Amino acid sequence: MKEHYLADKSRYENGMEYERCGHSGVLLPKVSLGFWHNFGSVDPYERSREITHYAFDHGVTHFDLANNYGPVYGSAEETMGRLMDEDFRPYRDELFISSKAGYDMWPGPYGNWGSRKYLMASLDQSLKRMKIDYVDLFYSHRYDPETPLEETLQALVDIVRAGKALYVGISNWPLEPLKFGYEYLKGRDVPLLIYQGRLNMLDRKPQEEGILDFCITKGVGFISFSPLAQGLLTDRYLQGIPKDSRMAKGVFLKESMLTPELLSKLQQYNQQAQQRGETLAEMALAWNLQQKGVTSVLVGASSKEQLAKNLRCVHAAPIDSI
Repeated sequence: MKEHYLADKSRYENGMEYERCGHSGVLLPKVSLGFWHNFGSVDPYERSREITHYAFDHGVTHFDLANNYGPVYGSAEETMGRLMDEDFRPYRDELFISSKAGYDMWPGPYGNWGSRKYLMASLDQSLKRMKIDYVDLFYSHRYDPETPLEETLQALVDIVRAGKALYVGISNWPLEPLKFGYEYLKGRDVPLLIYQGRLNMLDRKPQEEGILDFCITKGVGFISFSPLAQGLLTDRYLQGIPKDSRMAKGVFLKESMLTPELLSKLQQYNQQAQQRGETLAEMALAWNLQQKGVTSVLVGASSKEQLAKNLRCVHAAPIDSI
């Protein structure tokens, strides 16, 4: 018989710190758990369960999902639904659960991009998979250059008014559409809570393009994904490309990316991390979290041991310059 889960009574004294999300009432853990990988139907459920238990027991209250996380599409949300039924239902009001729609989810013209039809249908499906009545946060997952911005944004407004989401966010939108979206939502009393963007030591576009500055100025939170550049900012590739690595599989990372120049930079970063008494991954997460305007950093984990290491970034020493 499966052991009944009781959350650690000291979960809010186990080292996590919380940051106010922009000008809202929401406090997010500085480290949030992302379900992009390791929580799909191809992954062992008991391992996913162990990771989420460890996360919540150490104050990680924010679980970040999307409709097509898996693989297969939808299966990460199905895992979340099973976790709700078996473990987390008593703690629902302590959790901050997010989902998204914007990338391809099902075939045909209504299963992708930013139409009202897609966003609303997708969220309804997500709620059924996760076995919850609402999400705390719902994102437009990417900018759609073809659908009128007003249509996408009004769908977000109406989703909140229907009680299916408490807050809305924007992910992967360029700066000018983001500015429009901020004003549109503000004018309809559904303020933009947060922007989710890719930020790491190798990719600083949100800083370079002014997105982070805009969020700071307007009181919008910022949560960074891919803080380890899909594994590049770990010790995984310091000696080349392992045969069992994500890069060797060539799905999201291509071998051509690991140029001699990049390898040299990674080795330099690794030396800096060693001087700090940290792994490269730990330093990369700490750097991310210490950037002005960053509310939380999204981490994945393939084991509770890996998650434990990732959580160290919350208390890392200040990083002067990288």
